[in-house]
Amino acid sequence: MTQRVAVIGAGPSGLAQLRAFQSAGEATPIPEVVCFEKQTNWGGLWNYSWRTGTDEYGEPVHGSMYRYLWTNGPKEGLEFADYSFEEHFGKQIASYPPRAVMFDYIEGRVKKAGIRDWIRFSTVVRSVTHDPATDQFTVTVHDLQADRVYSEVFDWVVVASGHFSTPNAPEFPGFDRFAGRIVHAHDFRDACEFTGKDVLIVGTSYSAEDIGSQCWKYGCKSVTVSYRTAPMGFAWPDNWAEVPLLTHVDGRTAHFRDGTSRDVDAIILCTGYRHYFPFLPDGLRLKTANRLAAADLYKGVVYVHNPRLIYLGMQDQWFTFNMFDAQAWYARDIILGRIAVPADTQALLADVAEREAREDAGNDTKYAIKYQGDYVKELIAETDYPSFDVDGACAAFYEWKHHKAHDIMGFRDQSYRSVMTGTMAPAHHTPWREALDDSMETYLRN
Repeated sequence: MTQRVAVIGAGPSGLAQLRAFQSAGEATPIPEVVCFEKQTNWGGLWNYSWRTGTDEYGEPVHGSMYRYLWTNGPKEGLEFADYSFEEHFGKQIASYPPRAVMFDYIEGRVKKAGIRDWIRFSTVVRSVTHDPATDQFTVTVHDLQADRVYSEVFDWVVVASGHFSTPNAPEFPGFDRFAGRIVHAHDFRDACEFTGKDVLIVGTSYSAEDIGSQCWKYGCKSVTVSYRTAPMGFAWPDNWAEVPLLTHVDGRTAHFRDGTSRDVDAIILCTGYRHYFPFLPDGLRLKTANRLAAADLYKGVVYVHNPRLIYLGMQDQWFTFNMFDAQAWYARDIILGRIAVPADTQALLADVAEREAREDAGNDTKYAIKYQGDYVKELIAETDYPSFDVDGACAAFYEWKHHKAHDIMGFRDQSYRSVMTGTMAPAHHTPWREALDDSMETYLRN
């Protein structure tokens, strides 16, 4: 009997899993693969929607994407090994594409693979249960368009729903009486909303750095970044300031731990996200911090408490698309029986512990980038995913960090060499700080 595989989510990780099975070739029998996607289109977080809160069906909006987002790392570090930017666009493009360009690139590969029919769109997974007697899963879903709830049985489940959709949103005293706008990064959609305003950003994550930069680029009056442990420390523009943690808000006045205060018009919480899987019971639900060595995942993908349950893309990330590919190819080969997972749970847990200890041994960014690069190399060495110069991608990331330290508002004007094709990216025709139109047509203009 043909095995059945449920893939939850059609973002970059879920699409990587579909592409991995499609790539197995006509000579290899593959399982029946069914992908459930709650949005009306594929792309995950790259599928931009103006909506916040709930969607047209009353479901929590998945996406955290906003207008005018450009990649905050060089595309040369995330390029698909089997589908280059040059293949897709017919030429090499600049190193920091905006969202629309990236979405087109992601979509191009899966259109070429012809896997759209494997996806059931506007379908939310409501629950997943496991029957130890049959070693199978029952997946219950809600077809939102037909308003129909039904269940199907699968031999494997791949969770690829991401972990940048459920906000971690702290509350500070005075928020309930603040006269301005309070929004989490998840619901940030357009920097133009904050033109001419004094903006307070809480947090020092990549979203804090980028959303603050977006607000600055589109004309906010000032940006104040409140940090918990340490400032980001870049050479910010004159109308930027970094201050200790927010303590409370009184009217429009924000007060900070060092005793200073500032009047602000809006507060944007860039305070991270939670790994959140409401469709899974405790025995199947991953519980981990956002780290490079995710808890309870053998080889970073196999759930140690039920090895027929796979998680993709659950790590904190330097590498993204090609790491998801490496994981998806590895998961595919487990399902196809090409790679054996140890039957001993203690052996699986030992693998997790070793990865955590190795991550904890590092104390700087370069170590973390190399750690994840080595992880990608480890996985692709065991599959037929196209080998590529992972060390070269790491070098691009090192250079990127240097460029950011040198010019935080100009690092996107730099160029890097593709590790897939060896071609150097051209300089973009317009400096990032002056490029207010992020459409694909404008970006690709010669």
